[in-house]
Amino acid sequence: MFNQRTVKREGYQGDQAAVPEVVRRSRYPCRLSMYGDAPDVEVSIEEFETFALDRLQVLRAIEDAQLRAKGEDDMRKRVSEALEKHMPSHTNRSKLPPRQLVSERRKDHVSHFILRLAFSRTEELRGWFLRYECALLKHRFQNADLAEKQELLSSAHLRLAHLSPADRDAKLGTASGFYAAQEQLFEVDFERVLDLVGRSQVVLRAGRAFVPQSEVAALLIHEFRHTMTQALAVCAKALPQMGEDERLLPLLQNLSNQTARSEYQSTGAAGAVTAESVPGLSDSFPLCMQHLHSQLARDHHLRHGGRMQLGLFLKGIGLGLQDALVFWRRAFSAMTDDQFQKGYAYNIRHNYGMEGKRADYTPYSCHRVIMSNPPGPGDHHGCPFRHFSAERLRAALHKDSLPDAEVREVADLAQAGHYQVACTRHLELRLHHRRQQRQPHQQQQSDADIRLSSVTSPNQYFDLCLGCTKSTHASAASTAADPTTAAAILSGAPKATTAIH
Repeated sequence: MFNQRTVKREGYQGDQAAVPEVVRRSRYPCRLSMYGDAPDVEVSIEEFETFALDRLQVLRAIEDAQLRAKGEDDMRKRVSEALEKHMPSHTNRSKLPPRQLVSERRKDHVSHFILRLAFSRTEELRGWFLRYECALLKHRFQNADLAEKQELLSSAHLRLAHLSPADRDAKLGTASGFYAAQEQLFEVDFERVLDLVGRSQVVLRAGRAFVPQSEVAALLIHEFRHTMTQALAVCAKALPQMGEDERLLPLLQNLSNQTARSEYQSTGAAGAVTAESVPGLSDSFPLCMQHLHSQLARDHHLRHGGRMQLGLFLKGIGLGLQDALVFWRRAFSAMTDDQFQKGYAYNIRHNYGMEGKRADYTPYSCHRVIMSNPPGPGDHHGCPFRHFSAERLRAALHKDSLPDAEVREVADLAQAGHYQVACTRHLELRLHHRRQQRQPHQQQQSDADIRLSSVTSPNQYFDLCLGCTKSTHASAASTAADPTTAAAILSGAPKATTAIH
């Protein structure tokens, strides 16, 4: 697909007035693409990495916008700004030189396939990439002009069955009034527009959905998702063949590790963690880990899902294997040494890569905690913002001494399905109240709200919470000389955790 020689630039002829025709005759006649054909171009190593990182910035901006934006308009603005900064793409009607237009589209095309390859390694990475590539295509389609939309729909081969006026009345009857009188309708299998079905945007009859022309983007995204799912599976099988390429493989692995949804790399904020120090650090645990830790202390036992979630989290914050064995043995105090060694010690060593296939397992991301292995009766793993009842969640939040209004704010976010936003807001409020308690004489600074990047891993939450707390302690003595110090440290802390290096 790619090779690593220096790019051979394509030549263009024609004056400024002929820009559209020149671009149409290039490899990239339209700025919107379904990425059906792999790029047959040569790119340098430098471009390979730069293109991919720029696109990754855009996908991460879409992820953050979906979690943090205040409404659809704010989300579109955030995504548009990210695209303009990292991957601008102009229409054929723009006054830009043809070389620039084609260069923009070449970057878009090549960068998609680089990330497709990089993110095909695991199911979680494929899911993340697919989700935000679909969101990117949807955003671009919604902001395209009519000619661009028609060209993309034509190239997508959506196999749409247009509903004639006679068929409309026969199949819909009185439900025909659900749509505008002159609006064109298309009849498709309902599975192709589940998003519209979930939002009650279409009429269903005998397993068929009647999609108005204004919602045809849903069909486009469904087709794109289906095609991409198959393409990612093909890439996953082809990836091992690149093991001999010492130039590309490290780049691809680094790219997939940059995503906020992939494995979080701990900052080591807690230093050397021992079995004795874990209880003292639990005040900086996220709610899911606080719950597991408290249940372990109460019951002296956790079922497998809870042991995996808490055990890998503790490994991630710096608890070594020997201290992990000590910690869990003390926690499981109701059983004999023989029971512990036979039933649990092996699994602990396995998590640290010392048994079985000796894989170095990493802590769970928020996405995995939320979406996989929901807790059953007797289980304590999972995400409280997703799996707790509303009443139980509010009770857990009250334990942090949050005022009723703030408890309602966080609980409402969780109730609306914004689980990670709720968790992030919980952390912001916790840090805000800690700052008030430790710096009571700095009222103006304490009243300033703390805003963090979206939490995507329990270990990221811990590092942010502990890091900001330490920063507040360290800066308290110097605040009188420089009253902006603490605020600067707090506001700057999360940025370091999400920067692409």
